Formats: sequence, C-alpha cells, structure tokens
Amino acid sequence: MSFKIVTDSCANLTDEQIKNYDIEIVSLSYIEGDNIHKSYVKGVKTDTKKFYDFARKKIPLSTSLPTQEDFSNVFKKILEQGNDILYIGFSSALSGTYQMGKLCIDDLKEKYPERKLLSVDSLCASLGQGLLVHYAVQYKNEGKSIEDTYHLVEDNKLNICHWFTVDDLFFLKRGGRLSATSAIAGSILHIKPILHVSDEGKLVPVGKVIGRKKSLDTLVDKMEKSIDKSIVQPVYISHGDCTDDAEYVAQAVRDRFGFDAITINYVDPVIGVHSGPGTVALFFVGAKR
Repeated sequence: MSFKIVTDSCANLTDEQIKNYDIEIVSLSYIEGDNIHKSYVKGVKTDTKKFYDFARKKIPLSTSLPTQEDFSNVFKKILEQGNDILYIGFSSALSGTYQMGKLCIDDLKEKYPERKLLSVDSLCASLGQGLLVHYAVQYKNEGKSIEDTYHLVEDNKLNICHWFTVDDLFFLKRGGRLSATSAIAGSILHIKPILHVSDEGKLVPVGKVIGRKKSLDTLVDKMEKSIDKSIVQPVYISHGDCTDDAEYVAQAVRDRFGFDAITINYVDPVIGVHSGPGTVALFFVGAKR
C-alpha cells in the first residue's frame, strides 16, 4: 500500500526538496497587525525578505498554528486518493501543531478505517525536522513500508542534533526565554548564546560566547564533538536572513569534515518570530543530541 509523508512548514525544507520528496506541507501562520500570512503556500514562494524586514523593525508579530480543518483538508485529499499517511510534526514542546495534527488523525482513523494513519512527534525544529523528513523519504524510497518507516523515524529522531545561535537577543527576550536585564547586558557586551534542542524537544541554552564569529565557530566545534563520523551524511543549515554567515558555517563544515552535501535555507517566518534575524542553526546526525 502506498503512503504519503506529510510535515508542517516548520520543517523549513526548500521548495525544490518539497517537490522532489513528493510530500505535503501543512502551514503555520504569522500575524502582522490585521494581516495573517501563511509560512508556506504550495506553488507560491514565501516572501521571506518581507518578513525579516518586519522583524528588523521590531514590528509586533505573533504566530498561529494550523487548525484541525487545515490538517483535514490536506489529509483527506491524500486518503481519498487511496494513500496512507505518515505525519511528522514540529516538536510538541515548542508548539501545539503536532497535537492538532494528531487530533485530526485520530478523528480520521474512525472515518477511514481501511487506511493507515501514523504520526511522529519529531521533537525537532526547523531543518532538524527537515532532516528527519529527509530520512523518512529515503526509507520510503528504499521500499520500506509505512510501519517500518515510522519505527525507523521514531528510533532515530533523537540522533538529529540541533546547534544554533542568535544575533539579536531582543527576540529571545520577547519570547520569554531571556530576562530583560540579561538581554540588555548581553547586547552591550556582544554576548551570543549557544543553544540546542534537547531530547525532550525543548529549546535549551547551553553556553555563551563573545562575538558573532566565535558563536558561528562554536556551532562547528559542537558538531565535531557529537557527529557520527561513521557515515557520510547530509548537513543542513538554516538562517534568519544572513546568507553570508550560513555560508561561512557551511565552508567551515566542508573544511573540517569534508562533507559536500550541505543544504542551506531560511528559518521560516513562524520560527523567525521567536529567533529573529541573524539566527544560524546547524543540523546533522550524531551519536546523541
């Protein structure tokens, strides 16, 4: 039985990957004034530059997860085409998106008893989630069943390592992840936090360094300590409208590890509301997070 992989827009995959992977995306939204903007619309290129212009001006922005109807519209189309569904969602520790998708799946299981509907809480974010989807697609293309793909994704999701830094502490402060005093002091002293996503799928600060270049180099240092060197693997890098910094990290990865399969893409607007312009994140497979 054929099956379709579905994820949400927080996976931050490129338009080319989405097309080549033959997957479906359920979109989250960001809100600017009275305007609601989808992070992803199939066939329409997201105006990421416009979003980051809003963010740099510190315009009040908020985010919204998909409704059950949003999920249902995507899932029902797949089911009515005779396909089963494997949904891989944004970390439940960071958003209610996965729970909403799971609620929809549980409802549709009763209406489509002949179909298989499975869901995975990725406990990942941004291109970490995207990297997990990449492996799910790889398993599927190898001919693995939906059940085998589900178990392989579940068994390996905590090996997806996320290391990132932000440039402007204002956004962590606004999101309640940093006190106002620490944000002001950090900005004055050019302190840059080093963060990762834990086994629980939470955003966790693990250190701080002085200066932007040092923070970017530290991401690659963290990679060296935890990467699984026994496999040749793709490396993913996402960024908050700072392409040059993302390319700097990519070149450092090439120089240090010899990896050529590096994908770079924007942090989508929904995650960008909370991380801000200047975010750089590095994702790879490690022995553990």
